[in-house]
Amino acid sequence: MIPIFKKLSVKHKNNKLLYYSISFVRQLFPNKFFRSRLERKMSTLKNFDIDYIRKRINYYNKLEENIVLSDDVQSLVNFKLKKKNKTYFFDCYEYTRYFHPSLSVEFKFGDVTYVPLEPSIVKSRPINGNNTNSVILNLDKVRHFTFINDKKDFKKKKNMLVGRNDVGQAHRLKFLEMYINHPLCNIGKINKDGKHQNLLKERLTIEEQLDYKFILCLEGNDVASNLKWVMSSQSLAVMPAPKYETWFMEGTLIPNYHYVQIKDDYSDLEERMEYYMNLPDEALEIIKNAQQYIEQFKIKKREDLISLLVLEKYFYKTSQKKISENLKLILPHNN
Repeated sequence: MIPIFKKLSVKHKNNKLLYYSISFVRQLFPNKFFRSRLERKMSTLKNFDIDYIRKRINYYNKLEENIVLSDDVQSLVNFKLKKKNKTYFFDCYEYTRYFHPSLSVEFKFGDVTYVPLEPSIVKSRPINGNNTNSVILNLDKVRHFTFINDKKDFKKKKNMLVGRNDVGQAHRLKFLEMYINHPLCNIGKINKDGKHQNLLKERLTIEEQLDYKFILCLEGNDVASNLKWVMSSQSLAVMPAPKYETWFMEGTLIPNYHYVQIKDDYSDLEERMEYYMNLPDEALEIIKNAQQYIEQFKIKKREDLISLLVLEKYFYKTSQKKISENLKLILPHNN
């Protein structure tokens, strides 16, 4: 396949044309229509495992004390589509349209690796430390939330690690410099910025990467964007313990249960690979666990409900909305 076609390959990727079409069509409907349907959407809570939903909501939204947002925070009536961050706007608007436009929300779009000074809707946050003000929604999901159907037999795949990354971070550069010529690795950078030309490699499609038993999932500015599709495949995700998390709840992943963990300095890569090459049944167990983890994100109606309740809790905890009966069911008992 010619390299430019590899870059444009859409196999195993979300349909962006469909995503944008649906997102633009949503703008055509008056918000009053959706606000009138909020209670009906919330009432579906009884159809699901409330304990599971409670756990998810209070993981994404950890606000405990009721506070008041600063006057600088914009109301939803001023939340409009702009040239930048279109996918972030669309993914927020999918759920904010159900709430009254007078309500205020602080949005922090992009690869957020810090904790905001006041409660904010973010795509990503640090896993460790006090991250209470970082309230997660599933943002930029057309890029990040990609799951695949890999029919290739793990045992017949190449006993190698594959990885293709944009390299703009020191930790990614370090990994490539350590293993670029290693016989167990087919790795390389794909961004043509004129730097580190010795690390530059031809792009590989997802389909081509699925020929390998091990797939590198290194965090970039925040999370590793390929982790979701790798964990839904018949290959092993290889990475250090994650430092950032998104709607995927990377902070709940269990090392050597959901993925193959390597040290932060990458020094044990060969040892970890050889271990699972020699014990393929243990590798297959990790793959099974990873795929089971993925399944929880595939129930669209439940994901919608969780998103709405994350926002509902945000509005309640920022002293803008009275507590609803449904919200009472999912808040921690001392709230």
